[in-house]
Amino acid sequence: MGSGTNLQARQVGADALPIISIAGLCSADPAQRQAVGDALHAACTRTGFFYCTDHGVPQGLIDAVLAESRRFFALPAEDKARLDKSRSSCNRGYEALRNQTLEAGAPPDLKEGFYIGAEQPDCGGQRFNQGPNQWPTAMPGFRPAMMAYSAALTVVAERLMQGLALSLGLEDSFFSTYCRDPQITLRLLHYPPQPANPQPGEKGCGAHTDFGGLTLLLQDQSGGLQVRGPDDGWIHATPIPGSFVVNLGDMIARWTNDRYRSTLHRVVNISGTDRYSVPFFYTGNADYTVSCLPGCLAPGETPRYPPVTVQDHLRAMYRRTYG
Repeated sequence: MGSGTNLQARQVGADALPIISIAGLCSADPAQRQAVGDALHAACTRTGFFYCTDHGVPQGLIDAVLAESRRFFALPAEDKARLDKSRSSCNRGYEALRNQTLEAGAPPDLKEGFYIGAEQPDCGGQRFNQGPNQWPTAMPGFRPAMMAYSAALTVVAERLMQGLALSLGLEDSFFSTYCRDPQITLRLLHYPPQPANPQPGEKGCGAHTDFGGLTLLLQDQSGGLQVRGPDDGWIHATPIPGSFVVNLGDMIARWTNDRYRSTLHRVVNISGTDRYSVPFFYTGNADYTVSCLPGCLAPGETPRYPPVTVQDHLRAMYRRTYG
């Protein structure tokens, strides 16, 4: 079923997506760790989306990231343009309003963004998405907040990968090599209110799946995230304070031979006000080879996808989106 132009979603409340406390992953009790793995298995096979709570990221840091994001997007257009990501060899910096079209056949997305990655030396484009960040010099609190948040979310993502290993019947250390020196991207997003008379199919963000491993989304209280449900209807991912919305990307679906779902989602900002969100994309080690995981093939079944490195997978996905 295509996404169509209907922007309505079912008002089904927060329980449409499971709420999973990951505190048990830090327990010394194997049964508590496995209980989280079992909950993740149910979520990943049904929708590929869930709320993550008890993650350990301080609320003060979360508040600082949202506050700095609002300040950045309130800067004059010419100040933001000086940090345009076209000036970067590694996709870092500002992306202007309506610069990306994630849904085929739809108008450009009604959002602006800012890309941040791990601080790394310039490699002249030889490694995908590796190099230095661009920073707004007039905002002294921006860089330390974003780097501290990226470090904190990296820890949460590594813990979730341990949980995913348990969910697949593997040792919790199975993904440790994948998690070494991971590819990460922090993306600040600002969505103006949906126009009173939008173009046909115009949205804050068109229907799409994410490219990589895990996405951990921090959203404000404006709402707007909609997830394709198992019955092909759209459901609201209602904001829950103190939680992240986590979803699996295409690479996890590929890795599990589509046992786990990378699910269509979109943003329709009908709040009447500005919406701010901060997705953190965790994609793992660039040189790691992704091939069908143990236990993800039924007897007589063959892998649907050939092995691919994380770096080559990301390059292919970015070419698909940006040409």
